[in-house]
Amino acid sequence: MLRLAARFGLASVVASVLGVVGIQFQGIVAKNLAVARELSATHADIVALREREARQLRTIERLGSAAGAVPEIHAKLRLVGPHEEIIYVRGAAGDAVDAEGGGDPR
Repeated sequence: MLRLAARFGLASVVASVLGVVGIQFQGIVAKNLAVARELSATHADIVALREREARQLRTIERLGSAAGAVPEIHAKLRLVGPHEEIIYVRGAAGDAVDAEGGGDPR
C-alpha cells in the first residue's frame, strides 16, 4: 500500500513537472511567433522606407535643375491650361535690376 502511494505521488510530481514545462514551452512558442510577426512587419517598413527614400532622392535630383523644377512648378500651380504653352523671354544682362536698384546681381 505504501509503495502504491509512493508511485502515485511520484507519477503526480512527474505529471506536474511535465505540465509546467509544456505550458512554458507553449508560452515561448507564442512569444517567438509574435516576435517573428513584428520582425516581418519591421522588415516591410524598412523596405517601404528605402523605396520612399529612393523616390525622394530622384525627386530632389529632378527638381535640382530648372529643366525639372519649372514643369513641376507649373504642374503644381496649374498655370498652363490644355493646349497652352509658356514662352520664356530673357532680357539682356542690363535689364535685370535687384531690389536696391542696382544692376544684374550675376
